[in-house]
Amino acid sequence: MGNTFACMPHKDHRGAAAVSRSKRMGSARSARGAPKLTPAEEELLHRQALAMAIHQHLDAGGSMSRRIDAGASLSRRMGPGSTSSRRRGDLPDSVTNAKSVKIVLENLETKKIVLIHGEGFGAWCWYKTISHLEESGLDPVALDLTGSGIDHTDTNSIATLADYSKPLIDYLDKLPENEKVILVAHSCGGASVSYALEHCPKKISKAIFLAATMVKDGQRPYDVFSEDLRSADVFLQEYQFFIFGNGKDKPPTGLMFDKQQIKGLYFNQTPSKDMALAAVSMRPIPLAPIMEKLSLTSENYGTVRRYFIQTLDDHMLSPDAQEKVVCENPPDGIFKIKGADHCPFFSKPQSLNKILLEIAQIQAPATLLPGKAGAEETAAVAKS
Repeated sequence: MGNTFACMPHKDHRGAAAVSRSKRMGSARSARGAPKLTPAEEELLHRQALAMAIHQHLDAGGSMSRRIDAGASLSRRMGPGSTSSRRRGDLPDSVTNAKSVKIVLENLETKKIVLIHGEGFGAWCWYKTISHLEESGLDPVALDLTGSGIDHTDTNSIATLADYSKPLIDYLDKLPENEKVILVAHSCGGASVSYALEHCPKKISKAIFLAATMVKDGQRPYDVFSEDLRSADVFLQEYQFFIFGNGKDKPPTGLMFDKQQIKGLYFNQTPSKDMALAAVSMRPIPLAPIMEKLSLTSENYGTVRRYFIQTLDDHMLSPDAQEKVVCENPPDGIFKIKGADHCPFFSKPQSLNKILLEIAQIQAPATLLPGKAGAEETAAVAKS
């Protein structure tokens, strides 16, 4: 597996089960229990999502009409072949050391999966994932964080990560006693999920970070992107794509990339119809939450099992940057999706679904069979 296991130490204190137990490569090897949609069904689903997004966009007052030109410093990763590929060439096409795993709903710790979007996105971006998970018998829920999706809060008014993450914390607080959920975070949504792990650990069965900001104690979400987007100090000097909601004499309150930058950074493998959906749905990114340092403890944050899904054709958070994240803050398991850009819910929805289903079936340490509690996690590569 080359460098796959280099930064994955044995984690006896959690004892998560081995992650990879299935063949996941090739279109002929679709996961059992996760039927594929026909092209006609996918087209209908997309049209419904697009119509809903346009309607919600108009209800929100057309917040996407404002575009701010960004500087040229990001162009190095927007063109074809600009993402790092040093490690990808050494990866095998698949892990084929075991038979496919059948989805057994009765054995799941929870069927509830809560999907948390990344910066600028909203619950709308998970429409394919929601469809796949529902077809597999799970119960997915996608939330809009503050100032995102159809939440009408002015992004310029969001001053803290707590403000931004409030819809997630409120949702967890309202769960019945002893009910847990699986959290899935995309991109900067990882900060909100990390915040939730610290404040509501008993409500969370496991957390999945999808090319996300899986930060350490004392780290800012932006720090995860710093090697790709420059240091925070330099980044804050590039006013071209900032929004100054409180006036030009005040610190910036948000940022928004232009259409071409969004396409190059986020959607280099995404179908055009999904880029069209994003074009009418994405909103400005509140700056304060991604610049705030998190306080995370082993007593709370450290008690929940974490899994990381790497996207190997990502121009926004490069494979090298993702590798650094998992080396510095090792999760309980790592999965990789070949050919996925920063938004695999658009570019590789079936591969993402297979991985989510497999992680959902990993049992808590207390329910593992004797002798399995210390099993070393295995990284897996998925390719649709």
